[in-house]
Amino acid sequence: MPKQQLSVVVTRRLPEVVETRLAELFDVRLRETDAPMTRQELTEAVKSCDVLVPTITDHIDNALISQAGPRLKLIANYGAGVDHIDVATARQQGVLVSNTPGVLTEDTADMTMALLLAVTRRMPEGMAQMQKGLWDGWAPNALLGGRISGRRLGILGMGRIGQAVAQRASAFGMQIHYHNRRRLRSETEEKLQATYWESLDQMVARMDVISVNCPHTPSTFHLMNARRLKLMKPDAVIVNTSRGEVIDENALTRMLRAGELKGAGLDVYEHGTEINPRLRELDNVVLLPHMGSATLEGRIDMGEKVIINIKTFDDGHRPPDQVVPSML
Repeated sequence: MPKQQLSVVVTRRLPEVVETRLAELFDVRLRETDAPMTRQELTEAVKSCDVLVPTITDHIDNALISQAGPRLKLIANYGAGVDHIDVATARQQGVLVSNTPGVLTEDTADMTMALLLAVTRRMPEGMAQMQKGLWDGWAPNALLGGRISGRRLGILGMGRIGQAVAQRASAFGMQIHYHNRRRLRSETEEKLQATYWESLDQMVARMDVISVNCPHTPSTFHLMNARRLKLMKPDAVIVNTSRGEVIDENALTRMLRAGELKGAGLDVYEHGTEINPRLRELDNVVLLPHMGSATLEGRIDMGEKVIINIKTFDDGHRPPDQVVPSML
């Protein structure tokens, strides 16, 4: 008798090649539109499926997991970050959680450098002039930005992405500094030519650019708070391609408006799509709609990881990318 296929629910539209492969392997329910599932739809999904494939836009909290039916055994997250999933409650309910680490490293590091250059070289201001037809020719003092070669880059979070940022920034001639929960091995530091700072306060006060590359956890919430932001040099800039909650967005906005910081490049925001409207008014801020991992190659790689996690689970083994509370 053939084995019954796993019932899999996918909460958002994925690249066609990923959806096709999911449909070949499992009894999959795909989204017809790309709108996020409503709370009611999510509740119905967890009550009826074996595997849920959510994204960062789905809040898989205690209350939702508590309503899950006995069939739900795996939450195979489409993405690396899992701060939108109550992993501890899932574990208590006997539901495994997996993610897709590593596949977005290069894409996110590329976007970090793009934001860094865009802010320091005032690219959006130049683009706005061109698009509005306001450019009347070259001038010696027009749109003067700053050279990044020789500048100090302070990386907050030296995991895969932080190290990839360090490699790129080093190629641009930047001096690499970092703060991390754990210091890197000496051979890794030497390879990256990176200087470790045990004190985040001391590092922040001496950097020309701060790049936020750490995950959002209870210990990193508002890690860059008002007090720490005020330690930054007035001509410094901050770039965030990680999680918006790491920076106190209101404090950052106040400082940028007051000229206490040179600029900021943000791809993520503290309250998701509810961006502080005063940020939108500033010329020295580059705002992107969470594009850090937005490459077709990256999205397909994420889907392949999801499929491997589900298939391995279906074969009776632990998903290779299982997340446990102690990892957070």
